[in-house]
Order: sequence, then C-alpha cells, then structure tokens
Amino acid sequence: MNDIVKRVSSVFGYEYEAIMSFLTVETGGQGFDPATGKIIIQFEPGYFKRKKPFAPSGKWSVNGVERQKGEWLAFNNAFAIDPASAMESTSIGIGQVMGEHWKRLGYASVGDMWDDAKKGIEQQIWQVCKFISTDKRLEGALKAHNWYLVAYIYNGSKFRQYAKKWGRVPYDISMREVYTKLKMVA
Repeated sequence: MNDIVKRVSSVFGYEYEAIMSFLTVETGGQGFDPATGKIIIQFEPGYFKRKKPFAPSGKWSVNGVERQKGEWLAFNNAFAIDPASAMESTSIGIGQVMGEHWKRLGYASVGDMWDDAKKGIEQQIWQVCKFISTDKRLEGALKAHNWYLVAYIYNGSKFRQYAKKWGRVPYDISMREVYTKLKMVA
C-alpha cells in the first residue's frame, strides 16, 4: 500500500507522510474489512434523516459508531428505503469520504463513486486526495501540518469530544504522532 500512497499523493502534490498519517488515523489504514472483504463504511443516521425526514424508523435510525456488521445492517436498512440517500449518508473506504461528495469528486452519481471505491485502495486514496484538493483550507492545513485544523475541518468541531467519548486519542494528536514516526523512518 505504501507505493500506492506515494504514487497517488505525489499526483496531487501531497507529502507521502502527511497523507499516510491521515489514512492511518482515519481507518487504521484499512479500506476493506479483512473479515468480509467489503468496503469499510460508517453510516450516518443524522445525514440520512435530513435527506429522508419521513423515513420509517429502523436499524438505520439507531446506528452509532459500530463494528462493520452493525454499520452494514444499518446501511442496508436505509438502502432499502432510498439507495441514493443511503449511499450519500455513508462515508466509505480508507479515507471515509462521505458519499454526498460525489459531485465534488467529479462522479456522475453517488453509485459511480461507490463503484469506483470498491475497485481498490488506489481509487479510495485518489478520492481522499481529490477531496482534500477541493478544499483549499483543508489542503493548506495538511501541507502546513496543522493537524488540529485538519481534524477540525474533516471530522467537525466536536472531534475531541467524540474522541473522549469513545476513549480514543484525538485525531489531531494521533496524526501528529503518526507523522512524526513516519518522518523519523524516512
């Protein structure tokens, strides 16, 4: 995977260690679930509810941050109600780019974005880099190694609160630590 990250990040003019830090912290460097082979997802019920305010409650409506089995149960339940809205309400792959950004990434549909991400890690890394390149503030923060701002822009203003709730090290600290380790090896 390192060669793929180096190749794709260089196309966008990003430092390998910065992108690798981002990917490592976002999903542990996994784009596919080793147990099932399915693409890694995080279904967001709040997004789905905004897109389908009158959707009947179900497994989708009680989803939290779950293991992949739970995420897929919630996603499939929402997909049965409205496929496009379910895909747009889910972050996918190694970079966890939300499906709602399909136009921003240049796809003809959210389904095309998902289909491309399912092809492999290279496509998923391209999606992350493309997403970053379409947000000059995020891109600037990544290039400046401003990990707090990267985490704030990418994961929202409550990223530290969520880290505490889930017993995790906050994203900004984790990215800085991974980046420092990678630079020491380089």
